[in-house]
Amino acid sequence: MSGRSAPGGAPDTALVALHRAEGARRALVCLGFCGGGTAAYHAWAAGLPPATDLLAVCYPGREGRFAEDFADSWDALAEDSARAVRAVAATDAPYVLFGHSMGGWMAFDVATRLAAAGDRLPEALVVSSCNAPDRGLTERDRFPAQADPDDGLLGWMSTHGLLPAHVLGDEDLTEMAVELMRADLKVRDTFGYSGARTTVPLQVFSGADDPVVGDDAGARWGTLTTAAHRHDVLPGGHFYTPEVWRALPERIAALGAPAPAPAPSTAGLSG
Repeated sequence: MSGRSAPGGAPDTALVALHRAEGARRALVCLGFCGGGTAAYHAWAAGLPPATDLLAVCYPGREGRFAEDFADSWDALAEDSARAVRAVAATDAPYVLFGHSMGGWMAFDVATRLAAAGDRLPEALVVSSCNAPDRGLTERDRFPAQADPDDGLLGWMSTHGLLPAHVLGDEDLTEMAVELMRADLKVRDTFGYSGARTTVPLQVFSGADDPVVGDDAGARWGTLTTAAHRHDVLPGGHFYTPEVWRALPERIAALGAPAPAPAPSTAGLSG
């Protein structure tokens, strides 16, 4: 496939509202994994606490941004994602930032970029199925790899990922799935740890049977925040079990706390 040339992304295509809650007072903002899009988070709408919006960052080259070029480096994708999340940070509503797999590193990177720019930070940072980034990109993290053949990538996505069964029976859809995966693996392989830490509470999820994430992931992630942190080991592999994945927002500690009440209006008051 080719022809992606449109520059930039409109806000309504870079930040997708998957669920708008009546009287929303908080947002869960999700960043995607290698080869993924926003669709993986649609099922979460049913398990959200009241007054919580569900938003997802759409990377260039897919869904509503299909006509755009893929990002060609980690820095380019992180800057693009930070712009999308900044639209949420600019509002008064608190938000929780979530990322799975490559998206976990992206969520951490975005949070540190927002901090460096003086933007409003999330209530909490939640990273899922990823090693701590302070070691940089290790061989454990290069799984799957750019050098894997197409059928190997499809096999990994169907075994360890969320690739729907119907995609495997459609030549055009499998071509698109492999193209997205290769584009994201190329970006992933340009990652370099900046040395930054975050100041927001951190929650780490990992699968008990995940071949990618090391046993020390929780402890190492804990050194990358100056705030409270916790590590929850869940049943299953890289995407846990289907039941756990569908209900994952129920395990996000920050969403279990009452959403802060809106600040009282001062309109019409005088001193």
